[in-house]
Amino acid sequence: MAATGGNITESQQFGDPSTGRFFMRVQAESVNGEELRQALTQVASDFAMTWELDVVGRRMRTLIMVSKASHCLHDLLYRRSQERLPIEVVGVVSNHRDLSDVAEFYGVDFHHIPVTPDTKPEAEAQLKTLIADHEVELVVLARYMQILSDSFCQAMSGRIINIHHSFLPSFKGARPYAQAHDRGVKLIGATAHYVTSVLDEGPIIEQDVERCTHADTIEDLVALGEDLERRALARAVRWHAEHRILPNEGRTVIFR
Repeated sequence: MAATGGNITESQQFGDPSTGRFFMRVQAESVNGEELRQALTQVASDFAMTWELDVVGRRMRTLIMVSKASHCLHDLLYRRSQERLPIEVVGVVSNHRDLSDVAEFYGVDFHHIPVTPDTKPEAEAQLKTLIADHEVELVVLARYMQILSDSFCQAMSGRIINIHHSFLPSFKGARPYAQAHDRGVKLIGATAHYVTSVLDEGPIIEQDVERCTHADTIEDLVALGEDLERRALARAVRWHAEHRILPNEGRTVIFR
């Protein structure tokens, strides 16, 4: 680093004994980027490394997808407006029109792409075109209640983040908070994870939890759950945009 005129400001590393892999994240200032890239290319070749280089604080081009629930969308757009997330939201996509006013309030383009079982391929083709035209780097499913195709998930592997109510794989499907209430749970949670072709079982990025009691109604659990979803999703998006998440054979290494 010194040879390229840089000064290390942050360095974290982890060696996983179960996979034999070594992970490292280094942040530096006053670096000659081209000289550093050339030096790293040689080192990476010598040690068979997978690596990437980016500019600290660069806003990652992000597309947010929603259905009708607004809490995660509001939270992400507010945090972006307050410079609390290093992302550039290039658009909001929804299969309904309900949240167009939220996007308009924050000055973000809203794209209505309706989805039915018969039109799903055409809808996904529109989505792919939108992603290509806007050079999207990250897709955030902020309570988007549609299942993406296997081919789309594979093409965007490691670049789609979803928020799931409850701890995976508990309480899948419809009315998860009602399911949790029926089971008399004492903890409820939310899980942010990468999307894969296996529904709701991608590598976990972040989880959050709150205690609850027998006195909590389904509505109480929903309110608690929405807070958890907001927090977990925002942290996952920030860590991804700051390049703090490294894949590790179905799991994640996160340098916070």
